[in-house]
Amino acid sequence: MIKDALGRFRIISAIEGLSYLLLVFIAMPIKYIGDNPYPVKIFGMIHGVLFIIFMISLFEAKIKKSWDVGLVFQLFVLSLIPFGAFFIEKKVKPNEVTL
Repeated sequence: MIKDALGRFRIISAIEGLSYLLLVFIAMPIKYIGDNPYPVKIFGMIHGVLFIIFMISLFEAKIKKSWDVGLVFQLFVLSLIPFGAFFIEKKVKPNEVTL
């Protein structure tokens, strides 16, 4: 397990972003084109749980890394758009301190 709050946040952000892309670009077309709502139920539940975990890890990273509210708000908004996880990674990477 990654012991650093920022490392956990980056991994959870990537997984949550991937689940969002799967939901939007695979499950939703199957629902509306293939007339099968089952994949949306499955991927929607998975994405919902991952989004909650994402929010918890975002606030944990905010507290441990002393991020300002503006950065946290930007990261939250980026999590709402498809491919936003890539922009989150780009925004958070400069804040990472390597030892």
